[in-house]
Amino acid sequence: MSNIVLKVSSHDIEKMKSFYQANLSDKVPPGGVFSAKTTNCTITAYKSGKVLFQGGGSSTEANRWGEQEATATRATSKKRSISKATNLPPNFETLSVVGSDEVGTGDFFGPITVVAAYVKKEDIPLLKELGVKDSKNLTDDKIIEIAKQIKDIVPHSLLTLHNEKYNELQKSGMSQGKLKALLHNQAIKHVLEKISPDKPDAILIDQFAKEEIYYQYLKGQKNIQRENVFFSTKAEGIHLSVAAASIIARYAFVRHFEKLSARAGFTLPKGAGAQVDVAAAKLIKAKGKEVLPQFVKLHFANTDKAFNLLRK
Repeated sequence: MSNIVLKVSSHDIEKMKSFYQANLSDKVPPGGVFSAKTTNCTITAYKSGKVLFQGGGSSTEANRWGEQEATATRATSKKRSISKATNLPPNFETLSVVGSDEVGTGDFFGPITVVAAYVKKEDIPLLKELGVKDSKNLTDDKIIEIAKQIKDIVPHSLLTLHNEKYNELQKSGMSQGKLKALLHNQAIKHVLEKISPDKPDAILIDQFAKEEIYYQYLKGQKNIQRENVFFSTKAEGIHLSVAAASIIARYAFVRHFEKLSARAGFTLPKGAGAQVDVAAAKLIKAKGKEVLPQFVKLHFANTDKAFNLLRK
């Protein structure tokens, strides 16, 4: 599918909206001004001033407005340096893919959130327009803004492993790697059920363990997803499905974190650094050590460090 983006003024967008009056759609995406559909082109205008033309007639429609002071950019697939070890199909970033990612595994406070998300190739330009990219390059505020726009557009499954359950499973002998594998597999299964009978071209998991170890973690489970499953580190930069999954997972994590902070009575820090030790000591002093399993991952070294601070 051919895609062209024009950057125009708000005045020009109003002119375009008037021009396509007979073709206007009732469905306008978040951040959009209007959406219109001709026989061979879909036109979507955004408050940012960008107008996206999609379909076989995109060149013809964009050329109607090409004499204006606007820059037209063809959506071309960027070549990324993908490790040969991933064995990804050619032009992977242009395919319809279910991607999965997780947030919170390295944080002492807060739950683990895992999301699998399905991004159809037709929706890739829209998600780019909405700012979907590697969440490591986005602030929490921006992540919340984008997540609110895409969570109703992108079919996804969100799983949250709260601290009390996490600690219970970890104490029973489950490693964090096994817990993540179980959550990823379950989230992917949920998304495949949601989009059925459609099938993705591929499934991409942001790699946290070698492929053989991942499937070893799942041994004995039912409905293990194996067909067209690929693994790659830094998968957020390979396909927007993983980037979208990461953004929604981070959004959910931040929201849970806010609720935990409210229960604690003060703002809890993220991560697992020294400031976390101080916050945990403060929490224990205020509410007692018995509340810790609700707030933290007990097996982290931060637990002992917090108690050491209290002894001083």
